[in-house]
Amino acid sequence: MRLENKKAIVTGGAGGIGRATSLAFAAEGASVAVVDLNAEAAEAVAEEIRAAGGNAIAIGADVSSEDDIIRVVATANEAFDGIDVVFNNAGIIRRTTAVETTVEEWDRVFGVNVRAIFLMCKHVVPVMKANGGGSIVNTGSGWGLKGGGQAISYCASKGAVVNMTRALAIDHGPDGIRVNSVNPGDVDTGMLRDEAKQLGQDQAGFLAEAAERPLNRMGQPSEIAAAVVWLASDDASYVTGSALVVDGGGIA
Repeated sequence: MRLENKKAIVTGGAGGIGRATSLAFAAEGASVAVVDLNAEAAEAVAEEIRAAGGNAIAIGADVSSEDDIIRVVATANEAFDGIDVVFNNAGIIRRTTAVETTVEEWDRVFGVNVRAIFLMCKHVVPVMKANGGGSIVNTGSGWGLKGGGQAISYCASKGAVVNMTRALAIDHGPDGIRVNSVNPGDVDTGMLRDEAKQLGQDQAGFLAEAAERPLNRMGQPSEIAAAVVWLASDDASYVTGSALVVDGGGIA
């Protein structure tokens, strides 16, 4: 098992890519702290892991809150006696142009998508450093690399994630901490389906358009999780500062 005896935190761990990765981490031998704004949903994922013979705890938290992040790191560190892996996955999207986006919406998107990663790294890096190193994976997006329509706050925030990842990798490589981003294309999740509603589009047509890429389909959460497991594991021991695209050919 590639993550045997590792201790991991997954934010946004209750649904979509986060849930799939929490389950994949556990299947690879990691103890997992499932973190989500929806505490009940996080507990359901943790219970699913425990029912399969794994070790997991659930933590309800708003990842844009420094107090909550401090509590998450302290709780996971105490429960598992260390933290080796963090998947900063929590994210939101608002499908609006600059003219349509309110300041409050802009700040909330950046709070969840960018500030939360900064806060997690600020407080988890010292724990990892004290334990000899670790691996951090941040969820970017294909739109963080090339941009997209009617999603200015999301595109800007994910671009920030990609470059923040590079900066973190430079700063903390000497501490034995690798930092990478995984950049999905359209993945079949509740968040993607909600985009159709935000845009006022027919969901079936929206999803059909999302599947228009060389592999002729949307991605599945388990496929992104597989990439995250690789980045988190020693199989990627010489990989840091990378922006791994997992999008069925939409960017390539």
